[in-house]
Amino acid sequence: MSPFKILLFTALLAAVFSLTAADFNSDVNVAWGNGRGKILNNGQLLTLSLDKSSGSGFQSKTEYLFGKIDMQIKLVPGNSAGTVTTFYLKSEGSTWDEIDFEFLGNMSGDPYTLHTNVYTQGKGDKEQQFYLWFDPTANFHTYSILWNPQRIILTVDDTPIREFKNSESIGVLFPKSKPMSMYASLWNADDWATRGGLVKTDWSKAPFMASYRNIKIDGCVHINGRSSCSPSSSWYTQQMDATSQARLRWVQKNYMIYNYCTDRKRFPQGIPRECATSA
Repeated sequence: MSPFKILLFTALLAAVFSLTAADFNSDVNVAWGNGRGKILNNGQLLTLSLDKSSGSGFQSKTEYLFGKIDMQIKLVPGNSAGTVTTFYLKSEGSTWDEIDFEFLGNMSGDPYTLHTNVYTQGKGDKEQQFYLWFDPTANFHTYSILWNPQRIILTVDDTPIREFKNSESIGVLFPKSKPMSMYASLWNADDWATRGGLVKTDWSKAPFMASYRNIKIDGCVHINGRSSCSPSSSWYTQQMDATSQARLRWVQKNYMIYNYCTDRKRFPQGIPRECATSA
């Protein structure tokens, strides 16, 4: 086979894999919303809507114990105050683990707040918040969760915004034993989401809509108490190289608006122990 034909064949395989990886019909169920969540374009697009009666949401059909999940999202445009668009991982039960992307809406012309958090055994209080360096309502952007036994890395368009390291050696809980499903939702949270609840949802602008596409899940599928991973899963041991660390510092210097690690009023007894090792 000629080099050109080999290249073409490889490209076709990659295209097939990409289409398979981006098929919402095979990867998720619309979990709630009574028709407000819609899978369109042969599984390539999923839209969530919110009106005064209800929001909507979807979740993965499979649980994972570690993985890397990419999702392209276009957020609610215009006056989105009071709304929250989400993409996160969460386990079952009252002492759950969770890794969050939450996009807090705002009035027209004001930036979205990207709220992140990590829960282990039902305990969170690890919030970091950011503004974005682009308009997240104009186009789709890729938001990624990398979760392996050593660290959690949250990225936006391949730029890391947060790293939460496994610091069990100094007594800090880390989510590593409970399989999690992937969830996404659009819902009303005007009691707290925008300026602490001061700005309410303008229902005259409803229905609000967020769009999701190009879901890609590469995770350790967890079934019947056992998990299995692809041998080529480079994310399983992935670390932050020097370039990634420099980009992370750039984001946190220029776009971070809240960091629990520096909130000494909240933690007068001293900042949490992991803050010495996790950005």
